Amino acid sequence: MQHAQLGRTGATVSRLVLGTMNFGPHTAEEDAFAIMDHALEQGVTFFDTANVYGGEGKKGRTEEIVGRWLARTGTRDQIVLATKVYGEMGPGANDRGLSALNIRRAVDASLRRLQTDHIDLYQMHHVDRSAPWEEIWQAMDLLVAQGKVSYVGSSNFAGWHLAQANESARARHSLGLVSEQSLYNLLSREIELEVLPAAEHYGMGVIPWSPLAGGKLGGRSSDGVRRGSAEPTEQLTQWEAFCTGRDLAPGQAALAWLLHRPGVLGPIIGPRTMEQLDSALGAFDITFTDEDLAAIDQIFPGPGGAAPEAYAW
Repeated sequence: MQHAQLGRTGATVSRLVLGTMNFGPHTAEEDAFAIMDHALEQGVTFFDTANVYGGEGKKGRTEEIVGRWLARTGTRDQIVLATKVYGEMGPGANDRGLSALNIRRAVDASLRRLQTDHIDLYQMHHVDRSAPWEEIWQAMDLLVAQGKVSYVGSSNFAGWHLAQANESARARHSLGLVSEQSLYNLLSREIELEVLPAAEHYGMGVIPWSPLAGGKLGGRSSDGVRRGSAEPTEQLTQWEAFCTGRDLAPGQAALAWLLHRPGVLGPIIGPRTMEQLDSALGAFDITFTDEDLAAIDQIFPGPGGAAPEAYAW
């Protein structure tokens, strides 16, 4: 297992992040326990969840599953635990968003469900255009001062949101955002324009979600059907040929490509089964040459680099 610092902090995390979104809706609790056991045994120390995970009508269930696993195993201090705030958790007008009122309520509810007294990385699940940054940082700074939260991160932010957030934190002499969780994979490379450069400038670790594009980059299953995609595309056909020619599993290769990208801390995997977890761990055995990376860029060109050079002189 490879490890890296969590952005510009002194904390160290695994470069593979165990996503738990499937725990509850698709993966039974005992199976989820076994997956978490095995992940930790294999050196995965970075666990990610969110208050809204759990399935239709059962928001919070995933945090509860993680909390029961932590209570059963006594492994809280062996992992870096991340969760999120923003999504709607109830019928009230203040049961969502990033108001100081909701942040205070949401963190206490997450702590109860997770059966812990602190969250290592508390992430804003989305930008809240109605909440001023002064209010957000006042609430987050209080959580840090109370010992309920160690670090604050973001998710699904634009590059200019990262700048807004960090400059507002700087004015308060706060640490600011240390990570950004973004959609990033070979089929979705838009964050290379501005999010990646902004994150690098502010010393933030980038955590890609949906690294296999909903399974599309995982190649074909044993029955020959392409995962996550009913219709074949020329890009995916070329990708599978590239991997076949190098004796690589497409899903592992897609994860390995992200691990080779500058600024990427580590992708989130959301295994439903133990087999999917073991497959993802194989990404660390893949090393790409410059020629390999150039060939991949030919298949998946991306936006052409960082802004503005990607679209201007």
